[in-house]
Amino acid sequence: MQLLQAIKELISAATSPDQMHTRIIAIDGCGGAGKTTFATSLAGSLDHCPIIHTDDFASWDHPVDWYPRLIEQVLEPLRQNHVAHYQKFDWQANQLGQWETLEPCYVMILEGVSASRSEFRRYLSFSIYIETNRELRLKRGIERDGEEMLPLWQQWMVEEDEYVLRDQPQKYADLVLSGNTEDMLRIRSSF
Repeated sequence: MQLLQAIKELISAATSPDQMHTRIIAIDGCGGAGKTTFATSLAGSLDHCPIIHTDDFASWDHPVDWYPRLIEQVLEPLRQNHVAHYQKFDWQANQLGQWETLEPCYVMILEGVSASRSEFRRYLSFSIYIETNRELRLKRGIERDGEEMLPLWQQWMVEEDEYVLRDQPQKYADLVLSGNTEDMLRIRSSF
């Protein structure tokens, strides 16, 4: 895909903040936007680089206010070029689960709702925002999680709306993509 090659070139040209060895690429957007699918494709084009999922930190009870743990356990150690250790959230047990380890490396993807939030920007080398209409996002979410999750999705979407209004991730993104089709079309970029 030409888009992935163009993004790979942009990432290669991006600088790491604060002399970090690891370039952290944020892929942000609301639930059901297509972030995980795109992150997986991009990681494949970047020699299967590690992906950190914000879903490993968020929960239904805390869809966007979990970020201090990601800063403390992942971003700050990587900023100091140290190994990061973080505890993944176990969605089935509704509690913190197993520990993961991340070694500093050339590039890493931070994927999920609020991945490019204002508190993370000092750690990011590049930011992508995926814009997808609300109805399609909800449809994808219910198909993935089940009809019984509709009330939680509706609550989650209200919190996402507040995050997008407050942090304006699409405004600060280096690249904005549309998730409204299977082919992610470039709709705004800085290149």
